[in-house]
Amino acid sequence: MSSTTPSNSQSHRPLALADRLALPGEPLESLGASDASILALLREGSAENTVASYRSAIQYWAAWHQLRMARPLMLPIPVGTVLQFIADHVEHMEGQELVHDLPAEIDAALVAAKVKRRNGPFKLATVRHRLAVLSEAHETRSLPNPCRSRAVQTVLERTRSAYAKRGVRAGRKDALTREPLEQLLATCDDSLAGLRDRALLLFAWASGGRRRSEVVRATMENTRRVAEGYLYTLTYSKTNQEGVARADSHKPVVGRAALALDAWLSAAAITTGPLFRRVRRGGIIGAGLSAEAVRKIVQARATQAGLEGDYAAHSLRSGFITEAGRQGLPLGETMAMSNHASVASVIGYHRAGEALSSRGGRLLDN
Repeated sequence: MSSTTPSNSQSHRPLALADRLALPGEPLESLGASDASILALLREGSAENTVASYRSAIQYWAAWHQLRMARPLMLPIPVGTVLQFIADHVEHMEGQELVHDLPAEIDAALVAAKVKRRNGPFKLATVRHRLAVLSEAHETRSLPNPCRSRAVQTVLERTRSAYAKRGVRAGRKDALTREPLEQLLATCDDSLAGLRDRALLLFAWASGGRRRSEVVRATMENTRRVAEGYLYTLTYSKTNQEGVARADSHKPVVGRAALALDAWLSAAAITTGPLFRRVRRGGIIGAGLSAEAVRKIVQARATQAGLEGDYAAHSLRSGFITEAGRQGLPLGETMAMSNHASVASVIGYHRAGEALSSRGGRLLDN
């Protein structure tokens, strides 16, 4: 696709601080004293997963642009380049086959550079995320945004329709409702790792479907022992990034979840600091788990359980909400547990759980 080269005055504008959050290898010492302090605060106040995903996206854009366009990535980029990116990374029908436009040698080079996990097209959700990051980079610097062009928006709209016609679901992980969760728990033995994983899975699920970032921030200091079990105080979350005290910040960890947490904390002799920690060789308890470690634990247990599907840490969250709908827990109470701020983002899972218990499906049986 043809493209127009941006003028030098646009291409070489200095980076704004918000851009630097997304760019790899931006040394604090290269900034002025006040800039370094502001950047440090911005990084500390940003969700780790968000910063990591933005950095990964920018690294990929830079590598793809250098290989595909034979020149470094400089903003703003032309609409034609964005359309080429879409054509390279999503599939379209050509005859009876699904194909994408990324040349095999460039695909292999991107994998070799470790900015791409495997050869082949991206999932549509990944393409949309890459475009969202590029769009944010342009908006932050007040540059003409190619991602908002009519051409790009139309292509994305038609692409979503094409994928839907093929029966391709949106990139959601499978939900760990009660039955598959029980299968994961059955893989957890009484070793230290088994006790930890059982406690972690039950803690994350039963306290309202906690995000992995929230699980790793659970400590002995914000998880208080009470008569019924534990009360976890969620001081910071995706929907409460200012740490405002709220009535729904306290999450119950009771019943089986409390018993599992008791067993893990006792076996690991944890009295302060993070609840969930690494278990080193020889049964040595290490530092607190990372968010990435939580994802790997869920995936490893799903594999051990022989579950078919695509499971990750978010499966605990979607599984809790889906099961709540299945068991008739009101939407308001479900949202108070999960801390969702928007009904739109939670109702799909909740309704999916309600579907089989709907009286509407049994009208002929009455």
